[in-house]
Amino acid sequence: MGILFNSIKTFDDLFVSVLQQIYYAERQIAEQLEIMIGKATSPELKQGFEQHLGETRNQYSRLQEVFRMHGTEAKEATCPAIDGILKAGNSLAGDIDDKQVLDAGLTHAAQLVEHYEIAQYGTLIAWAKEMGRNDCASVLQQNLEEEKATDARLTRLAEARLNRQAETQTA
Repeated sequence: MGILFNSIKTFDDLFVSVLQQIYYAERQIAEQLEIMIGKATSPELKQGFEQHLGETRNQYSRLQEVFRMHGTEAKEATCPAIDGILKAGNSLAGDIDDKQVLDAGLTHAAQLVEHYEIAQYGTLIAWAKEMGRNDCASVLQQNLEEEKATDARLTRLAEARLNRQAETQTA
């Protein structure tokens, strides 16, 4: 962890560092969503990924706004956590031949990403408020609400349909 945090000396440095990491993560996630849209076979899942791709692009723009409001250059910092989550999802999806089982696996991979984002945004919001930056917290809150809504939609789709369809393939 020392490599990531060598230049962090203040709470503000920490905030900016994590902001840079989620900025990087959102771009990586958008690229991955484009791939997942092509792999998904369930029309509902494909539509959900397409919707979230649009949201992710808006979230990236909102992060640019947070950087601007905070008086910091908008730049990305590599985030090994999201790289690992995306690599795990790709590896899992690459090992699944059955399309219905693949949709369940893609949903799982997407929810891993959502949970990472929810954790990052929740922390950034708390830190922004602690620093008296309610303006930044408000913009970050919009991203958090979209991530929570996406996670809830994925859960509903998985429980109502995708998991059951995948399970019947193994019976």
